Amino acid sequence: MLELRIGDFTPAAPIVLAPMAGVTNAAFRSMCRDFGPDLVYVNEMVMSTAVVHRNDKTRQMMKFGPGESPRSLQLYGSDPDMLGRAVHMVCDEGLVDHVDLNFGCPAAKVTRKGGGAAVPAKPALLRSIVRAAVGAAEPYGVPVTAKFRMGLWEHFRTDVTTGRICADEGVTWIAMHARTVEQHYAGEARWDAIGELKAAVDGIPVLGNGDIWEASDAVAMMASTGCDGVVIGRGCLGRPWLFGDLITVLA
Repeated sequence: MLELRIGDFTPAAPIVLAPMAGVTNAAFRSMCRDFGPDLVYVNEMVMSTAVVHRNDKTRQMMKFGPGESPRSLQLYGSDPDMLGRAVHMVCDEGLVDHVDLNFGCPAAKVTRKGGGAAVPAKPALLRSIVRAAVGAAEPYGVPVTAKFRMGLWEHFRTDVTTGRICADEGVTWIAMHARTVEQHYAGEARWDAIGELKAAVDGIPVLGNGDIWEASDAVAMMASTGCDGVVIGRGCLGRPWLFGDLITVLA
């Protein structure tokens, strides 16, 4: 199993809070950390264009709590130049310790503008965005990670290509929600696809996401897929103590 790291920070267990729009703000992350300290808790995603233009609402969404570490922020966008500028800004202003790239949001208001889960459908664009982000963050020693889905639908899989591009371009780890865009959050997560991705991508940790409701589910996912860690999304809603349970079984 490959080790998860954010710069000099090694989490207590290979567990990451998934960024969820309107949910994973500073107060929610603080509550989760009370139950599971020393993990990676990612802020809700923000639009790179809004960061560059210093939108007031976006700046409020980017706030971190006193002493919060590491400060993890997810960005999304479909313009490599704009996303690179946004990464440069948040790094240059010392706002973050970690940047995550969103290539998995299935919301129509995001995908119809070419962002989120629509990006992996265009591998050349995906590569340009990842290269811009990693290049902007590198001088500051800020690691860049990426989260994506299996593909647009069952017969349009993009996960392996996306994972390999991210690995080629210097991403620190990749995380996959084992559903398609068409599924949104319906049906069962395809854990077998996480195993396929892990087998296809060398050199960087692969994290699995989808249908982890109890700590035992995380153990089962890692055992069945060989993935290096887990990303927790809806399973912690109303149940922040799940992170404490996860540390108990995975630390």
